[in-house]
Amino acid sequence: MSKMNQLLSKLGLRYTSHPWHGVSIGENAPEVVTTFIEIVPTDQVKYEVDKESGFLTVDRPQKFSNIVPALYGFVPQTYCADEVAKNCMEKNGLEGIVGDDDPLDICVLTERDITHGNLLVPAIPIGGFRMIDGGEADDKIIAVLKGDEVYQQWKDIKDCPESIINRLKHYFLTYKQIPGESDKKVIEIVETYGREEALEVIRKSQEDYVNKFGNIDEILSQAAEEALK
Repeated sequence: MSKMNQLLSKLGLRYTSHPWHGVSIGENAPEVVTTFIEIVPTDQVKYEVDKESGFLTVDRPQKFSNIVPALYGFVPQTYCADEVAKNCMEKNGLEGIVGDDDPLDICVLTERDITHGNLLVPAIPIGGFRMIDGGEADDKIIAVLKGDEVYQQWKDIKDCPESIINRLKHYFLTYKQIPGESDKKVIEIVETYGREEALEVIRKSQEDYVNKFGNIDEILSQAAEEALK
């Protein structure tokens, strides 16, 4: 092992990786993706990763009865910007859409109770929602937990019962609504797509990530080489 790789491996032993930038999407992506889970169905508080520190923080208490119906988080080393927005406009005949400048969101279905977030799970994408939030592309990938005894048989969104799809839709269309207040931003789901399009959206978000942040592994390697000179 080179001195550079030794340095990087020692850093990995001492410091926790940032869940957005320091965790790999997985060698079999986009067919199987590493997913960082922020919230689970039993949470009464909406947690979200602080993008600067990587720590899980309290975004807001869940004020109403709407709860997330699946494990919910994001795909590491993805970003929703120009390529994701362009794909959204081309596939749905829209104009003026921009990316939401966040990592790609993902819901992971499993029969097992996972009682807390702040963990990594392997997920198999089967489809997604083309969601527009106030003019921003905000795709939601739908996946199943790899190895799940019940849900692993679902290979595409068409295999998923309509009741589960409707439950997910209802959550995303209403989770920001406050009774008695008019919506400042219009949220709509313009398309429910299958596995192949979900894989394409993930690829586009990977492109956006590299365009925004560069190749993290290469940047770290170059920094390590400079430090060893």
